[in-house]
Amino acid sequence: MPVEGPARATYVAMLLDPGQRAQENAHLRALCGHFGVPAPAEGATHFSGELRQGLRVKWERHGEFSSYTFYGHGAGNETGQTALEDLPPGWLPALPGRTVAALCAVVWKQEIPTVPSPADLAGWFGDSAVAGSEVAEGAAFACTDFRTQEDGFTRVVLLDRSLTPYQTGRILQRLFEIEAYRMMALLALPIARRQSPRILDIERSLAALTDGIATGEHDAASDETLLQELTRLAAEIESGLSASQFRFGACRAYADLVTRRIQELREQRAPGLQTLEEFMSRRFRPAVATCQTVSQRLHDLSERVAQASGLLRTRVEIARERQNQQLLASMDRRARLQLRLQQTVEGLSVAAISYYVAGLVGYAAKGLNSAGIKLDPDIAVAVSVPVVVLLFYWAMRRARSRLLEDLPD
Repeated sequence: MPVEGPARATYVAMLLDPGQRAQENAHLRALCGHFGVPAPAEGATHFSGELRQGLRVKWERHGEFSSYTFYGHGAGNETGQTALEDLPPGWLPALPGRTVAALCAVVWKQEIPTVPSPADLAGWFGDSAVAGSEVAEGAAFACTDFRTQEDGFTRVVLLDRSLTPYQTGRILQRLFEIEAYRMMALLALPIARRQSPRILDIERSLAALTDGIATGEHDAASDETLLQELTRLAAEIESGLSASQFRFGACRAYADLVTRRIQELREQRAPGLQTLEEFMSRRFRPAVATCQTVSQRLHDLSERVAQASGLLRTRVEIARERQNQQLLASMDRRARLQLRLQQTVEGLSVAAISYYVAGLVGYAAKGLNSAGIKLDPDIAVAVSVPVVVLLFYWAMRRARSRLLEDLPD
């Protein structure tokens, strides 16, 4: 939006839930209806227009939040003047969502390019520490204290030295977006602070479990206990990852946008003031680094738990293989005992069968003797015993040989 000083600009960023999008559209249409201007189309993600003479609005829908920027002509000597005086009563407080950032900027013409004196800065921001610099290669001077005042707005002063209206609009937009993206990135900081003690406890538990794997007793009960505890830690880590990774990823993305917007300002240091880049280096990037560290610690913990679980599973598998080998050896001993028992039984079977067959031969010899054939039954039985024994022994050996041939190697 082109802006020509002196002017006022007020920026509000609202964090919305997905279910509040329709409510947001209706609220914006109500504003357009109040001033009698065409409303944005259904499903639109941005809108800009003039509500009345001297009051313009720009609405943008981002991934997680929506921003409203109001532009008004003229600006007095006070930095607290906003461009919201002409809005319908109660419209701004009724905006759906939660306020992420609210800034009030004034644009003044500066004929002589000088750095504001400490008295000027104190008149604008009180006793707050101010960050400011020459921007756009010295074509303007921008400063702010990044503090939320009692009315809920952060003050921004832009001194126009030789900017075009579109340059002024771009610089204002970058200053607004720096604060909005900074606050969106810092939404991850409370999560990081909550996760840090939890991560420390998990790290201690994991260290104790790893020590138990290295020095503990190698029995099934201890291994099962360790595996159950590792499973519990893995579930706790995954819970922490699922609850925080979206916010941590968004933190990285928003932090990159803050860095990019500051680079686009093309800052030049002003005597006695810290630049916006320096302010972010001291007050913003440490928080981003904290979030990134917590995120990395969670991922490292997940990998360490996976490695510990793999080591424990390997130990359990080795123990099972050792048990299987012992079981196979025991089965082999049983098989040999069964074979010996079977051979003993086979010998007894041969003797028993031979006894009964020899008895049958004796009965046959007695019958033949009674029929008139001269045959001594005792001699017949004596002769038949070795023949029957050898015959049955040979039959048993032949059956065993065929059985062994049919068995697989």
